[in-house]
Amino acid sequence: MSEDGRQRQLTLWLRQVRGEAVSPPEAIFADASFRRYFRYHLGNRTEVAMDAPPPQEDCRPFVAITRAYQEAGLPVPSILAEDLQQGFLALEDLGDTHAYQVFSGNDPEPWYRRALALLLPIARVQHTALGPLPPYDRALLARELDIFPQWLLQTHLGLPLGPEWQAQWQALEEVLIENALGQPQVGIHRDFHSRNLMLQAGSLALIDYQGALRGPITYDAVSLLRDCYLKLPEPLLQTLLEAHFEALQAQGMLTSEVSLDQFRRWFDLMGMQRHLKAAGIFARLHHRDGKSGYLADLPRVIGYLIEVGQGYPETQPLAQLLADRVQPALLSKEGKG
Repeated sequence: MSEDGRQRQLTLWLRQVRGEAVSPPEAIFADASFRRYFRYHLGNRTEVAMDAPPPQEDCRPFVAITRAYQEAGLPVPSILAEDLQQGFLALEDLGDTHAYQVFSGNDPEPWYRRALALLLPIARVQHTALGPLPPYDRALLARELDIFPQWLLQTHLGLPLGPEWQAQWQALEEVLIENALGQPQVGIHRDFHSRNLMLQAGSLALIDYQGALRGPITYDAVSLLRDCYLKLPEPLLQTLLEAHFEALQAQGMLTSEVSLDQFRRWFDLMGMQRHLKAAGIFARLHHRDGKSGYLADLPRVIGYLIEVGQGYPETQPLAQLLADRVQPALLSKEGKG
């Protein structure tokens, strides 16, 4: 069905479940998936509709995780109506102001502390009505890492990758996968960053958590503190990471045997796995899906990978490749564009 056809179908559904007074829904944004979001008026208030077309998208995880998060006292939008067969949801409207606005302001530290505090209850949510959260297992970690050479290096930049590179890449993959699996496994939002936190009357609310898994304890923290869309000064990052480490220990989520140095290594290498995946996805969105806006964030993501990769012997070969070949190739491509 065409996008216009889906929108007409959505409008009919909204008028059935929310009342004939519903105004025609207007698109507000689409994300990096097939989901689209619309705002509509109902009397003197607004609500938001999610269109998640089957079979590309499945609303059930979003609904199940929303209810599990609500039970845990987490700030998520209320579900006002649902039709899982058609892939339609009516949701509370959380507005348009992302946390990016305050994270990039003059005094971001209190806001980051509020965001990090949300990770403690998120970590405890490991089951929903659908059962245990799926594990962030070896197979998924490997599939995500492989997006980087396939889509960024080969498809986007056309870089030849010889046998020596392949051997280095396999060794690096193993280091990053073992780092992820060797951490305490907790409930993770899996996309916890400035564009998925909304400002609500002086507090923060969560969106885009339908991909939640049971995974590494540093995953959400690195998603926030090494955001693909916003770079924190290193001293502030270190202060916030230490505070988060102490909070996890105080809550019994980390044993006293885990040192801050160990936690920082977990965090750094976890960030490399996430940023390799993100760089590949940004290229894939451009080439496969015609969504090119994310290319502007590639230099920041590659910069993270070089900066962090230089700090560990196992990741230095990758950092060198990125500095010597990938950064120049990106600059050249931008110049031609």
